[in-house]
Amino acid sequence: MLDYIKELKTTMFQAYKYRIYPTTEQQIAASKSFGCCRWYWNYALNLCQETYKTTGKGLSRTAIQGLLPQLKKEYLWLTDAYSQCLQVVALNLSTAYKNFFDKRARLPRFKSKHGRQSISYPQNVKFEGDYLKLPGKIGLVYCVRHREFEGTIKTVTISKNPDGKYYASVLVDDGKEQPTTSTNGKAIGIDLGLTHFAITSDGDKYSNPQHFTKHEHNLKRKQQKLSRKQKACTERSRSGSLSRQKARLKVAKVHAKISRCREDFLHKLSRKIVNENQVIAVEDLGVKNLVRNHKLAKAISDCGWGMFCTMLKYKAEKEGKTYLEVDRFFPSSKTCNVCLNQVGSLPLDIRSWTCEHCQTTHDRDINASINIKNEALRILSLGTSDTANLRGCKSSDEISVSSDAIPVEVGSPHLLVEKCG
Repeated sequence: MLDYIKELKTTMFQAYKYRIYPTTEQQIAASKSFGCCRWYWNYALNLCQETYKTTGKGLSRTAIQGLLPQLKKEYLWLTDAYSQCLQVVALNLSTAYKNFFDKRARLPRFKSKHGRQSISYPQNVKFEGDYLKLPGKIGLVYCVRHREFEGTIKTVTISKNPDGKYYASVLVDDGKEQPTTSTNGKAIGIDLGLTHFAITSDGDKYSNPQHFTKHEHNLKRKQQKLSRKQKACTERSRSGSLSRQKARLKVAKVHAKISRCREDFLHKLSRKIVNENQVIAVEDLGVKNLVRNHKLAKAISDCGWGMFCTMLKYKAEKEGKTYLEVDRFFPSSKTCNVCLNQVGSLPLDIRSWTCEHCQTTHDRDINASINIKNEALRILSLGTSDTANLRGCKSSDEISVSSDAIPVEVGSPHLLVEKCG
């Protein structure tokens, strides 16, 4: 267990997610394991909070794990969960607090039984044909292994989504070293928007699929049916009537479909961009602040800009390519990419404008993406992370970065691209 923790800190792994189909007995065993791990998380989190209020200090991972032997004597049903799954809970809680104090995540919160449920196995998991063999009471589970992998299984997380589907996320060490990051290749700037999801410095515009908008009517109809179901709880069911539980499941399935469609689009587009470019630059949008605008919050949340940037980043790192984020206050839209002249004001409803200095007519979004690319190249040439002032940008011609990278063909038939110019 300790060797696994040490290696996890220094190694980059590859994750694979598979759909699994547990039997009724296995679902009951998994449900008990989910409940035990969730209860232990909430118990340990509450104890950490109370200890901090009293002493001003939290509890270490070792102290949290040390609670288990006595708790198992007090609460015999904790033995329904595999012992190492409970130990991973202590590790995850300790990591969650560390990420909070490092300002990389929010304060750990209590877990509810109504959301996504999960347990993790740190070792002793293997595939046997079409089955995944889990230690403990779950045992052999049928798995749709649609992708093969090479390497050693490090950890497996079994999860149940609100729509009732089960998945196994397998973390694999393939033994490959992370490639050295290089900037020798084609560079691209990306401006993210609402009408068009992404606009590149090459002149490509990728349409916004608006996944939530497409399914909004269906979702509204199912939510109306859910609201009409009996809400009163009984001794037999604390979640309301059986028909209400079925209606809730239908709503969850619509949300899951929207999420899957969005992730599919983002994965295909991010893979296409990473395969075709060596240097990838985007604007640090600060989505958390943008969604405070209640008129645009739904549209911004539907886009998934943050998830897209995360995908670009980890895929670029895995391929040894460079990913940069330009400061959100950099005036990419208002600056002419030809002469670097800046206009005073440029409202959102103005989609094209003419530079009064060099008389060049610009498409607002393409001009912004070109400026983002130029600024990223300037940062790379200077070896600094500071964003330039508006007249400190250099054009791509002034920087020795090749723009002749060979694009790689990828299967992305659903990406709608509009070529401009």
